[in-house]
Amino acid sequence: MSSSEEIADKLGSVSIFRELSPKVRRNIAEAGREVSHTAGTDVTTDGESGVGFHLITAGTADVLVNGEFRRTLGPGDYFGEISMIDGKPRSATVRVGADGMRTFSLTSWVFKPMLQDNPTIAVSMLQALCERIRSLES
Repeated sequence: MSSSEEIADKLGSVSIFRELSPKVRRNIAEAGREVSHTAGTDVTTDGESGVGFHLITAGTADVLVNGEFRRTLGPGDYFGEISMIDGKPRSATVRVGADGMRTFSLTSWVFKPMLQDNPTIAVSMLQALCERIRSLES
């Protein structure tokens, strides 16, 4: 199990949280929890509702869109941030790899009040999402 400090450090490598102060990242780390996922299970399912952000702390997972393999995620990768923000259905299935996986997970009902209380989180997320959109368009 990772400490809040370790999770806060890992959040610093995530584009949507990178620009936040260590204190704000620590607050986010304290608001979430670590979750163990069994090999072969789907953490998210394409087209279904989603309520959380997941940062992989150990293990791997495959990303599938409409049943087609897209890529493998590993420690430091994250998913679920878009559905956590907009509440719309998931855009991909994320299936846990053969060795299982651990994630730091944060639900939208915990995260959204944090956004309202600390607008720097929202600004940081907007910048990261804009960066992602630009990279997809080029």
